[in-house]
Amino acid sequence: MNLTLKIWRQKNANDKGKMTDYKISDVSPDMSFLEMLDVLNNELINNGEEPVAFDHDCREGICGSCSLYINGRPHGPDRYITTCQLHMRSFEDGDTITIEPFRATAFPVIKDLIVDRSSFDRVQHAGGFISVNTSGNTIDANAIPVNKHNADDAFSAATCIGCGACVAACKNASAMLFVGAKVSQFALLPQGQIEATDRVLNMVKQMDEEGFGNCTNTGACEVECPKGISLENIARMNREYLVATAKR
Repeated sequence: MNLTLKIWRQKNANDKGKMTDYKISDVSPDMSFLEMLDVLNNELINNGEEPVAFDHDCREGICGSCSLYINGRPHGPDRYITTCQLHMRSFEDGDTITIEPFRATAFPVIKDLIVDRSSFDRVQHAGGFISVNTSGNTIDANAIPVNKHNADDAFSAATCIGCGACVAACKNASAMLFVGAKVSQFALLPQGQIEATDRVLNMVKQMDEEGFGNCTNTGACEVECPKGISLENIARMNREYLVATAKR
């Protein structure tokens, strides 16, 4: 496959940045998208040029760090996968592929295709945890009865990997699907009830302080989420938030 790549190049957070065109040839359809970028970078290095900076780690669809905006979609054209799981057979010979970083005020660009998503970490730190008795009288979690439907929904919410695709897909750069998932996974379980009120209030407050926008109700976040996190989690977070404000 012979391809034209339009890649966002930006030296640092203060640089204006621009799209740069690259030609790449002999791309195997069996390559992953990141392997294709590795090949491009090898060519750039051999030619004495600066390689394209992009983030990645596990390359197994677990960590979410490989997040790229490809042809106008987070993680590319396929559903329920991260960028590292995208293969070049999803494209055609002669295609032009546009590759950009996730765009959001709360995700400032560090370099090229790498953005700073530490805002998600700060939202998590604000309330994404539970209290556990470690005094020596701990109770086995399996000893606490949990409704099967609640357990399934909690596990589904917990599959969120925090990649930020929901933010990138939303025209308001809203993080409500991410925060809703993190609130839901604890709100549905008895272990999460101790901090339930503080959790939702603190996490929503931190979300707003980070500069994320409001929900647009378009559902783009759910469609582009590689783990298929449901919009029901946003509704649950809104209910939790309403109850918490009534208690205060």
